[in-house]
Amino acid sequence: MTDDKATAVGGNRIERVYERIDPEEFDALLFFDMRNIRYLTGFTGSDGVLLLRPDRGALLVDGRYITQAAEQSPHCEVVRYADKVSGIAAALTEWEARRVGFEASALTVELYERIRERVGTARLTSLDGRLSCLRGRKDAEEISSIRRAIDIATETLTALLPFLNAGWSEREIALELDCRMRALGSEENSFPTIVASGPNAALPHARPGNRVLAAGDPVIIDFGAVYRGYRSDETCSLVVGRPDGEYLKAYAVVKEAHDRAIAAVRAGVSGREIDGVARRHIEERGYGPYFTHGTGHGVGLDVHEDPRLSPLSDQILAPGMVVTVEPGIYLPGRWGIRIEDMVLVGEDGCEVLTRIPKELRIIGS
Repeated sequence: MTDDKATAVGGNRIERVYERIDPEEFDALLFFDMRNIRYLTGFTGSDGVLLLRPDRGALLVDGRYITQAAEQSPHCEVVRYADKVSGIAAALTEWEARRVGFEASALTVELYERIRERVGTARLTSLDGRLSCLRGRKDAEEISSIRRAIDIATETLTALLPFLNAGWSEREIALELDCRMRALGSEENSFPTIVASGPNAALPHARPGNRVLAAGDPVIIDFGAVYRGYRSDETCSLVVGRPDGEYLKAYAVVKEAHDRAIAAVRAGVSGREIDGVARRHIEERGYGPYFTHGTGHGVGLDVHEDPRLSPLSDQILAPGMVVTVEPGIYLPGRWGIRIEDMVLVGEDGCEVLTRIPKELRIIGS
């Protein structure tokens, strides 16, 4: 890919769709998820619809995106619509598509009902579940973009850490991270940056507020950069000055759970198995009720995508998947700890992509 626009995607990604869906079952597929559309066509706009069959693709967009779609997706027909529903109905008629699969999870009920009313005798069938892990296995170009996003995030926090101490507010730290990442080339935040201190750190998805860091405060920083659409995701748990004894004990438990889970990541293992490795260790140390989320998730064009590493996940890891490993312990009203790295799944293990050391770091001392 070039820095300013996405390159058209080759047919191998379309083949991945039809590895999951029998091409004889449908006359056409409708994609509404803009990240899936980007993945399959290269189109980076914020609105549109992809109509697909094995030998043909049509990218339906409004007038804002005609030029962009033609440049980014030269292997697709580009069809302009004035009204999305009318455009979809006209395209299905032109394709003589009577059996249509669609992404129900990316569609509102209101839009679905409008489409259903307009498509006449065409039968709409949800594809949900069939496209699980469609974007899971990353190719070399995707991994390169993820590595660059990680480089930006790493450089940002590494440069900022020596200056952090008591007196900074959560909001000030988050803003500084965001601005520095953008200055280094991040297209946007991977997700809203989390900076949570003291009792706020017991909230896994806390929003940065005006709370000012004080001596003894644990701090969670969860942040990421974006490069060519691909995201990074990393969490560091820090302490301002001297931590208390129980925090040190819990940090060691989370770090060991994190390390054991990473050691277990390899192709052929299920998300449930990886989660179980981390969860059992935390439970055996008496903190089981305080680990309140899954151990990890895929990262790519979206910061949370398949595969999932959770007690409910039967998804099997495969070479080229990029996932997080992020166990945590959260004591309500006191503090929280989360340690997160991104790893690249291989046949016999994994490569840790994120590079900020995860040994406990004392700041402001």
